[in-house]
Amino acid sequence: MSELPKTFDPKTIEERWYAHWETRGLFRPDRNDREPWTIVMPPPNVTGSLHIGHALDITLQDVLTRRERMLGKDALWVAGTDHAGIATQMVVERNLESQGIKRAEIGREAFLEHVWEWKAQSGGAITRQLRRLGASCDWAHERFTMDEGFSKAVVKVFVELYRRKLLYRAKRLVNWDPKFQTAISDLEVESREVQGHMWHFKYPLAGGETYTYVEKDEDGNVVLQEERDYISIATTRPETMLGDGAVAVHPDDERYRPIIGKLCEIPVGPKEHRRLIPIITDDYPDPNFGSGAVKITGAHDLNDYGVAQRNGIPMYRLMDATAHMRSDGPSYAQSAARAQAIARGEPASAEEIDTLNLVPDAYRGLDRYEARKQVVTDIDAEGLMIKVEDKLIMQPFGDRSGLVIEPMLTDQWYVDAETLAKPAIEAVRSGDIAVVPETWKKTWFNWLENIQPWCVSRQLWWGHRIPAWYADDGSVYVAETEEEAKAQAGGKPLRQDEDVLDTWFSSALWPFATLGWPEQTEDLERHYPNDVLISGFDIIFFWDARMAMQGFEFMGERPWKTLYLHGLVRDAKGQKMSKSKGNTVDPLGLIDKYGADALRFTLAAMESQGRDIKLDEKRVEGYRNFATKLWNAARFLQMNGVGASDSIAAPEAELPVNRWIIGEVVETLAKLNRAFDELRYDDMADAIYHFVWGTFCDWYVELIKGAFDDETKRVAAWAFDQILVMLHPLMPFITEELWGAMGERPYELIVAKWPEPAALANPIIATVDGEAVDARVEFDWIIRTIVAVRAAKNDAGIPPGQRLKAYLEDVTHNLWKRLPSAQAMFERVGRIEISSSEIPTGGVLRISAPGATLVVPLEGVIDLDAEKARLTKAADAAEKERDSLAQRLANPNFTERAKPEAVEKARADHDAKAAEAERLRAALERLG
Repeated sequence: MSELPKTFDPKTIEERWYAHWETRGLFRPDRNDREPWTIVMPPPNVTGSLHIGHALDITLQDVLTRRERMLGKDALWVAGTDHAGIATQMVVERNLESQGIKRAEIGREAFLEHVWEWKAQSGGAITRQLRRLGASCDWAHERFTMDEGFSKAVVKVFVELYRRKLLYRAKRLVNWDPKFQTAISDLEVESREVQGHMWHFKYPLAGGETYTYVEKDEDGNVVLQEERDYISIATTRPETMLGDGAVAVHPDDERYRPIIGKLCEIPVGPKEHRRLIPIITDDYPDPNFGSGAVKITGAHDLNDYGVAQRNGIPMYRLMDATAHMRSDGPSYAQSAARAQAIARGEPASAEEIDTLNLVPDAYRGLDRYEARKQVVTDIDAEGLMIKVEDKLIMQPFGDRSGLVIEPMLTDQWYVDAETLAKPAIEAVRSGDIAVVPETWKKTWFNWLENIQPWCVSRQLWWGHRIPAWYADDGSVYVAETEEEAKAQAGGKPLRQDEDVLDTWFSSALWPFATLGWPEQTEDLERHYPNDVLISGFDIIFFWDARMAMQGFEFMGERPWKTLYLHGLVRDAKGQKMSKSKGNTVDPLGLIDKYGADALRFTLAAMESQGRDIKLDEKRVEGYRNFATKLWNAARFLQMNGVGASDSIAAPEAELPVNRWIIGEVVETLAKLNRAFDELRYDDMADAIYHFVWGTFCDWYVELIKGAFDDETKRVAAWAFDQILVMLHPLMPFITEELWGAMGERPYELIVAKWPEPAALANPIIATVDGEAVDARVEFDWIIRTIVAVRAAKNDAGIPPGQRLKAYLEDVTHNLWKRLPSAQAMFERVGRIEISSSEIPTGGVLRISAPGATLVVPLEGVIDLDAEKARLTKAADAAEKERDSLAQRLANPNFTERAKPEAVEKARADHDAKAAEAERLRAALERLG
């Protein structure tokens, strides 16, 4: 046994213990003959640093992993990082630019050399930070999505999908980031509400034709009727009018029935070359929004793209990769003439349509926003602008570039996600994959049953380069190596595709490629499928579902048995964290301040299935106090000669207090095991917290003070060992430190055996004087009696340490026959001597205890009249505040107009005052 310092300081133990665990290989002991258990870490970006979402995700994984390891399994927690294509390229580009070096100037190969240099020097920051949190991964098994073996798997999957006709190249609409000049995923798009404008323009009907425009109210009464020679269009993006292919109205919109099938003119550009486009019907336009007519620009709007596809409308690309109006291709006059011919029905290939440039010469080369101003000015000068109105609009921004994303029609590689999704849908529906909480099943089905083709190509340099080669004649050859491609091409000159793969494409292979696939390794055979995946719900589409798709396609079975989806970590007010709001929480700062154990326990305790976490630093501070309480309990035991237990099984015990604590350990273990089985992290934390703080420290330690015989020392040592084992998955550092400090051990706590109920189940029923006595029932009676005495003292203004004498009245419970054996505990812990003698006369305090009433004479204890006056005054004040708050809450002007937090606080204050008033009135009644 080594004496513990008086003060618990996490900093002095965390780094030391983590290094010890890792260097000794204790995160994955050699257990090839044991039952395998596997979990993979969602690979954080190699550019990243630990944020509070990571801290939650990693904590939840580590809690499970540490327990499975203690259950004796071959627990493999696969760690690794993602190459994070766009994020890494951005970081390295910025570094080079600070040295005056441009990526385009040095070329692809030189740039990639700089990226690998950066990765070697700075790419391990986040894995070092994960260690500070206590992540007990198998670091010897660490993977990187660009390492040699993983890259081999990525290329093979691409080629196999192509051969199976599940991957193809096509021109479709994508999210285009003009800064990085690449397609990006939906996850990398951040929608924000911004102040914009809605412009209303006239699209003149061809040949000056007119029609009677009629508007009616809800009752069918005519409110407007006039002759028009135009159709009114509203748009927030006038610059895209240049690429319009049609105007669409709803088929049930009677206002436009006379002109359906007619042509109208795009009111911009040289008059002699203005294009005519058809007025069509489609279910997309909303007759009740704006004019009810919408322009269809399929190459620059997602909704328009769908309308254009359904109706065979040509889609004309207006912008280049930097979101400037195109300057390439034929002249505007040539392009407009050809587009008009296509509109009349002349055949045209997608390639030809893409070459046409419908940007008038005056706008070519302009930034899209400069072009917008010029379009509006020119239309207004011609008298074709009806009005402009201010409008809040949702705009998509690149989450890294900060620029507005431009929907862009480009050639990309796509995976047939609809086909791949079918086994993933069925696996969840049949229960082959369990989803926790089950409420997320609906989201899983909704997305996968309506899934769109998955764009997997990116216009970057950093990443897995697409294994496709092109010949001058347009032929495409997909192969695992250039040599294979050349063999397919029969010696034709080839050039490799410049694009790289989406990082989600490679990370979708994580559950099996990290285990050595496509090689048939021992790890792959033992650890696939994985047991559980823990993931934030926000990547259920981008990562989780795609892992399921690829797992079924290439391994023939589910990637994991259970998918656990946790919520987001929000600030204390429930607001989403963001740098712009200034409400982000730095987990490393919390670890510095309170220790990793306190942060881990907080995150686990607040993780309730299906709910976001409102993180309040006071909770972290509170669990740091919990760790201190445990530390002080260990010091108290050491001072009383209690060290490490020499038994895994519960010791034999005769004393009721020892039989009681053994029973409480058994009950706590049952609660913990149930919580682990159900993945209820909040229940795990709740069970061990209340046992440690309340049952063990506040009661058992108090009840055995001054009574440390040999049996009690053995039982106290055993019970404390069980605490350390059960608490270890949640708070690994302090428990390992105390495990070693309590005495010599043959092994570290990290590989100690998880308790088994059979080893703990020392009987808690004993026979006393021929009568069976349940120690847990008996101590529940003692504790509840002492709690009642303490509460009554507090309410009556009696100092907690003052000793009282009490008499029994209205005894209804047989346990009071055990009073002689419990009297010492009542006197020492409760500061009360209980007698069954006749009750003296005079002022008394009546205390309701389990199965009896305790009557305490107050003569010489308190001034009864003064105490009654104090309680009456306090009760009156509490009732007055309660009633005032009730009146306020009954006023709709307050509940409907005040801020929600103000109403919530008023309700909480009302409930608190009501409870206080009730307590004070009850205290008055006890003063007989």
